[in-house]
Amino acid sequence: MTRPQPPGSHRRGADRPAPPRPPVPALVPAPGAPSTTPPRPHTASPHTAASSAERHTAAPSNTAPSNAAPSSAALRTDAPRRSGTGTHRAPEGHPDAAATRTASRPRRPSGPPGAAPGRTVAVPAPRSPGPPQGPSVPARTLRAAAAPPDTTETTTVLPATTRAAPAPPAAPPAAPEPAPPRERGSRLLGVDATRGVALLGIIAVHALVEATDDGAPTPSYLVFGGRSAALFAVLAGVSFAFMTGRARVRTGPDLRAAAAMLATRAGVLMVLALALSWTDPSIAALILPYYAIAFLLAIPLVALPTRVLAPLAVLLCLGVPVLSHLVRPFLPVPDLGNPSVLDLVTDPGALLSELTLTGAYPAVVWLAYMAVGIVVGRLRLSDRRTAAALLGGGVVAATAATGLSMWLLGPGGGYAAIAAVSPPEILDSAPTIADVVTGYPDGVTPTSTWWWLVTVAPHSGTPLDVVQTTGSALAVLGAVLLLASVTVRGAGPLLGHLLRPLAAAGSMTLTLYVGSILFMNSPLDDLGPWEGYLWQIAVAVGIGLAWRRAVGRGPLETAVSAPAHAVRDRLRGRVRDRVA
Repeated sequence: MTRPQPPGSHRRGADRPAPPRPPVPALVPAPGAPSTTPPRPHTASPHTAASSAERHTAAPSNTAPSNAAPSSAALRTDAPRRSGTGTHRAPEGHPDAAATRTASRPRRPSGPPGAAPGRTVAVPAPRSPGPPQGPSVPARTLRAAAAPPDTTETTTVLPATTRAAPAPPAAPPAAPEPAPPRERGSRLLGVDATRGVALLGIIAVHALVEATDDGAPTPSYLVFGGRSAALFAVLAGVSFAFMTGRARVRTGPDLRAAAAMLATRAGVLMVLALALSWTDPSIAALILPYYAIAFLLAIPLVALPTRVLAPLAVLLCLGVPVLSHLVRPFLPVPDLGNPSVLDLVTDPGALLSELTLTGAYPAVVWLAYMAVGIVVGRLRLSDRRTAAALLGGGVVAATAATGLSMWLLGPGGGYAAIAAVSPPEILDSAPTIADVVTGYPDGVTPTSTWWWLVTVAPHSGTPLDVVQTTGSALAVLGAVLLLASVTVRGAGPLLGHLLRPLAAAGSMTLTLYVGSILFMNSPLDDLGPWEGYLWQIAVAVGIGLAWRRAVGRGPLETAVSAPAHAVRDRLRGRVRDRVA
């Protein structure tokens, strides 16, 4: 019993000898050239019929490999054919979709009367490696152009059962591997806890006494003054790096989206600062309006590669205070009050001058802290070696700047030079010239002599002051990151319990900072300096823990980030719609 054959294939007998195998395909004649392929002779070996029958009963047609070449018996059609032949596509999904069958259609003469009948030659299509790509297509008929006058040869091309597979699309660049859960958690815990340390320091500057009755700076002001605000600014740069994917933002749609996000944050901060303009600047000079201007100035920094941004941050630390010292004599004298809507309307130029160069936190000078923070935020902060480098490098920078300042002011003659050009009211504000130099600056230094630029007094904004406060900020961040990464049994859980309250307060620093400002400007603040400070710390930590556990993000943090993210996502959506 013989198995059924696929449609279109003809069972051979002894009268239909099989051609020799493997088949030798003929080439398709080029347009304008006569066919040079001679007709294949009909020869058969004695065992042709038997071998043909055995081949047709050996294996079913459905199990033939999809990329096998068509047999010469199925391709050869130069024998006398039945009346009318054609091709037919099998239904979709049928395994024999490329099989042919007879169709009732009149055969068109292949040439002029008396010419030789047309000859059909099988030419396999080029193959390509890879899995078969679906069912084959039916044969197509090509008529050779410019045939000799006595013949018109018709060639039927049967493609192979497989076609060249389309090249797969280029794989997108691999995304950076996310940090393991332990590392990611320790990094966030360490950064948030460092923000908590900065919050405690800036509340201490506002709540505690800055100077004694005779004008000498207090120890708390020497420790927290300037350093806490600088730590806030560095951490703001770290947040910029996190918001921009810890990498350079490419120019184009990505940079426009990032710029819109940061500008929106700056606008919300400015609105919040103007709403708090009624508060007393002698209690606390608001840092929010200066931050808003610094945010706008920091937008180009996120588009710079780290290898360019790092040396630029060093130049900002050392060069901008010098340029400010040259420019300030030609600018209006600041009033050092909290800016209001009235100031914005009546004298916007003076307000802009104060916020950028002459105020308590001049944005141009404080841009250096944010540049350093962006560089640090692009590092692998979960790596202990990075944390140790921040700690060691910060200590070295702060110590070197402080030592150089002490030598230049003392043995170098700086104190004497400053005393020689200072008016009596400045000299009478403190018992010694050293106390005057340490306690007098309020954001910037006088421009009467260049010797003022060698002090590291809090809020002086000199090159050495920026280097010292940047170093102390990096040292605190590195130390907290190291503590958060400790996994030693016993010490790790204990440090985690100590750092989590700080991290809870640090996760909503804007809300707690504004709350502290409102409390100290209210009748509720009838406590002594240290008593009021300790109460504020306890309330801030308690509110931070409860809010983080119950809600998550702080209310003012949400008010700032929600519109910023909405603007960014809207711009990205427009770009996607335009591409689509």
